[in-house]
Amino acid sequence: MESQISPIDIIQMTQQVGDSWAVAHAKRLIELVKQISADIPYDPLVMELAAYMHDWGAFSSYSQKGVEHAVRSRQVVESDILPHLILTENQKAVLLETIELHDYRDMRPTQSNEALLLREADMLEFLGMIGMARDFARGPRNIETCYKRILGRQADIRDRFTLPRAQEIAQRRLERMDESLRWLEEESFGVL
Repeated sequence: MESQISPIDIIQMTQQVGDSWAVAHAKRLIELVKQISADIPYDPLVMELAAYMHDWGAFSSYSQKGVEHAVRSRQVVESDILPHLILTENQKAVLLETIELHDYRDMRPTQSNEALLLREADMLEFLGMIGMARDFARGPRNIETCYKRILGRQADIRDRFTLPRAQEIAQRRLERMDESLRWLEEESFGVL
């Protein structure tokens, strides 16, 4: 019998293979899912697993040149993790879909509530102060480059939310971003 992996093991593995932000990002996503999921049933175990593993394909130990990180995350989970998880066949399918379709740039429709919830929570993570902080922390150490990336992502995500509660949170976060970006522009004296 193959050894089993528990959700606690997944958290520890995320800490080991991911960058330092990975576990905190997953915890924020789980909280956002709780906030936006009013009247939307979902499997909390699948959601927790997906939140921790959805970005594994972006980590240096798993990334592959030319393979989009969400697709790579699915590949890693499907080959290396699923055989060691105690899940139903349906849970496995939903987990893989949720991981693969989480990225806002993926325009394919989601089939499961879990995939929709994680995608919208992940989009919210790019907005507001946390979204801006993530972009500046990512670098490069060039304010103009980060500023332009923030504006681009903000424009790409702004009208993508479908869940009413996610739309409310997004609106509040977009307002905060707009004000903060105005301050940044003001303080840069036009020289970002």
